[in-house]
Amino acid sequence: MKNLSFVLAFLAVSLLSGCDLITGIFKAGAYTGIFVVIVVIALIIFVISKFRGKD
Repeated sequence: MKNLSFVLAFLAVSLLSGCDLITGIFKAGAYTGIFVVIVVIALIIFVISKFRGKD
């Protein structure tokens, strides 16, 4: 399960270009951008907690 989370996180990071992501967020609007940023931060915290958590 740890490997699957790592692979999914790696694919998401490697496939999304930073500049393209930011451009898309600003085109979608401020509230959508805030929502996307919160979701991304929550996913990062979730993945980190899974790696640091007990098995």
